[in-house]
Amino acid sequence: MSLLTPELKARIGDEVAYRSPDELGRAAIRYFALAIGDDNPLYLDDKYAMDHGHPSVIAPPTLVCETNQFVPGPRDADGYLTQMFSLEVPGTRQIRGGNSYEFFRPVLPADRITITWRLEDIMERTSSAGVEMLVVTSVATYTNQDGEKLARNTETIIYQAGAE
Repeated sequence: MSLLTPELKARIGDEVAYRSPDELGRAAIRYFALAIGDDNPLYLDDKYAMDHGHPSVIAPPTLVCETNQFVPGPRDADGYLTQMFSLEVPGTRQIRGGNSYEFFRPVLPADRITITWRLEDIMERTSSAGVEMLVVTSVATYTNQDGEKLARNTETIIYQAGAE
């Protein structure tokens, strides 16, 4: 039996968008930089950032991709605020296949970010061990209040057969 059902195939191209209710803010930038142990003055010191051609401090690049800050609503059954597409693939387990990031311009404290997730593709594959799996690719595009593209995150999730 194929894991890639007609219902799943019909989901390719689905999109969902979330708009942050707030500007990103200096505090979020500072807290994130400190949390990841990056004391780059571009993230912490306005004068230093301006001396290097920015209008203010900028965010560490991956902060924009921490999308829980944009997702409204309650937590899912596992306790997460999630933006992922809810795909029902019985008898499988999910494995993170990886992420690929592109950054287009620095994110500023005044940016109000919109994230648009698109379910880009679902491919059926067989692993080298002969296990059936689905490889699901989604793309998140991050823009600011002016529609400027900030970043793109291409994410791969693998649904591997055989889970109880």
